[in-house]
Amino acid sequence: MDRNLLPEPVLIDRADGVLTFTLNRPECGNEISASMFEAMSAALRAEAQDPMARVLRVRAAGDAFCVGRERAGVDAVSIRREVARLIEMKRLVRNTSLISIAQVQGDAMGFGLGLAMLCDFTLVASNATLAFPEMRKGLPPAAIMAYAGNYALPKALFPMVLFGDAITPDEALRAGLITRICNLDVLQTNADELTHRILALDETGARQCKAFFQAAQESSVEENFRAATDMLTVSSLRLMQGR
Repeated sequence: MDRNLLPEPVLIDRADGVLTFTLNRPECGNEISASMFEAMSAALRAEAQDPMARVLRVRAAGDAFCVGRERAGVDAVSIRREVARLIEMKRLVRNTSLISIAQVQGDAMGFGLGLAMLCDFTLVASNATLAFPEMRKGLPPAAIMAYAGNYALPKALFPMVLFGDAITPDEALRAGLITRICNLDVLQTNADELTHRILALDETGARQCKAFFQAAQESSVEENFRAATDMLTVSSLRLMQGR
């Protein structure tokens, strides 16, 4: 088949304040390829330079959300390049000013589950199976462990990453890895409703709220109090001037 006629591995769309990534390799469980990393990272860098959207939605075609990433590295240089690329995308997803929603309609494994966790809201279909299976091949999932402790308690998280057992959505919710469990037939509607709620918020206030929330998790309470004084002063003046 002519490569030019092959479907795009990730569909990227901007409309009505929403940037949408649709993983589009259902034939291989939506494994993330190098070209998908590059396309999504480029879109997020463009948003950082010139914000056009307010919401990021990550979803997938087919039965699985994402069962991992392709591994093509064969030596230290190529493996390090692969890892740097995936970490750069994770950093961009986490740091974007867009409020992000993962719409997990099916199985999410390894990188797929890690990507969904990084989103501000992680909606998961009740039929999905989740897992960090890397250790079953002897590979510690370090790129996920780098931030997973911000979401789950250590006693719940460590067995998940150590043994790689399948995790039900209920277990993931109790551990703090996801936001909400939805029946598959209403997952799209729930994600749409959440998007509309975000878009109804004050745009500047929403971006500031996300930025402060993330920064506060990595700073001391005293540092947060000082930053809160600055933010509340600036935000209050902005709202007063807008009346």
